[in-house]
Amino acid sequence: MNGPALSIALLVKTQDLVTACRSWLPSNRYTTVDLGLTADVKDFQAALEQKREAVDAVVIEQSLLEPELRQSLLDAGLLFPAVVVGEVMGRVDYHPEEVHLPVDQIEQLGYNVDAAISRFLRQGQKEERQAEGQALNVQGGVAVESSAWRLTSRLQERLGYLGVFYKRDPSRSLSNLPPDEQEELLKSLERTYRDLLLSYFRDPAAANQALESFVNTAFFADLPITRAVEIHMNLIDDFWKKLRLEGHKNDFLQDYRLALLDVMAHLCEMYRRSIPTEAPLAGTGASPGSLSVAASSEARRELSS
Repeated sequence: MNGPALSIALLVKTQDLVTACRSWLPSNRYTTVDLGLTADVKDFQAALEQKREAVDAVVIEQSLLEPELRQSLLDAGLLFPAVVVGEVMGRVDYHPEEVHLPVDQIEQLGYNVDAAISRFLRQGQKEERQAEGQALNVQGGVAVESSAWRLTSRLQERLGYLGVFYKRDPSRSLSNLPPDEQEELLKSLERTYRDLLLSYFRDPAAANQALESFVNTAFFADLPITRAVEIHMNLIDDFWKKLRLEGHKNDFLQDYRLALLDVMAHLCEMYRRSIPTEAPLAGTGASPGSLSVAASSEARRELSS
């Protein structure tokens, strides 16, 4: 995406994680905002408050989001597009539009930051329509602009509502990454998909967060549909072999086709949202997104047959 670099605040206390986050936020697209946090992060809220106008999104270490701090941030109106790094447990740690990313999948951080901003903008659009364009809350007779709406408006001015979705950075597509980064990203996606399969029937809320993480990266990295199917089939094959060696039944594994169908459906929806209303959908002018949707639909038909 051409345009201003996104300013990302790292609310992270683990130094190794700070280093990893910075290494997976390309400097040509993101700049990190130094909050001057100490190891005990007692000044968490104050630091964020001071830099709030310079922050476009935040990456938060899950262990920092204790209920008291979370409520304090919400009360202060400190709402930002957020990637919560930690365990995928199906719960809301900061606000409903947050994106979750396990530490062992940090290679996907940049793509999930884009997804977090897109979700935040989309929610802002919904709220703006519900309020019929009114961006003011009245408290005690004084008109006070909503901080969340103000950030949404600022992001829209800088990026455009479709700026993150439609103008994806081609240099960050899987096919354009250096071979070593391609391999790291694919292995990270495999771990995400494994989390999805392991929790798919056991913990639907956690599975949904894993699914969203996989789809976010697949979309923004322009992962070919065939590679997504390949990841699914390889993992199912591994599970089949393991169960067979242990003497367990494995015929139930075919039920996990539902997980792949869910992935395809979510990808279709992301591509649908990414196509501007004026974009042609047929003939020689068809957009890349529309072609990917067609491929997704074909894969779903094959799996369900």
